[in-house]
Amino acid sequence: MAKQDYTKHQQGIIQRYYENKDAIMLTKLQELLTEIYLAADEPKKLERLWGRVQKAMTNLKVKPALAAHILEKRDPEILARNLNDWLKNAR
Repeated sequence: MAKQDYTKHQQGIIQRYYENKDAIMLTKLQELLTEIYLAADEPKKLERLWGRVQKAMTNLKVKPALAAHILEKRDPEILARNLNDWLKNAR
């Protein structure tokens, strides 16, 4: 892939994205948690949502053991408790 030249405006947008990546991922996890609760009776959709949760936790650099526990249990309550802790620590 060729190196791209970005305008100063585009560079600012990209820089702000990476500065706020943790907040963006926490928001994404909140949205995914809501979707998981709403899709309780849709196994295929739940599978996709938990895959997205895994990617978001990877981007947040959640400890692998904790991420594995959350994904193994696939319990929205466990995810919600941890997400609440992560949100408190982000402030």
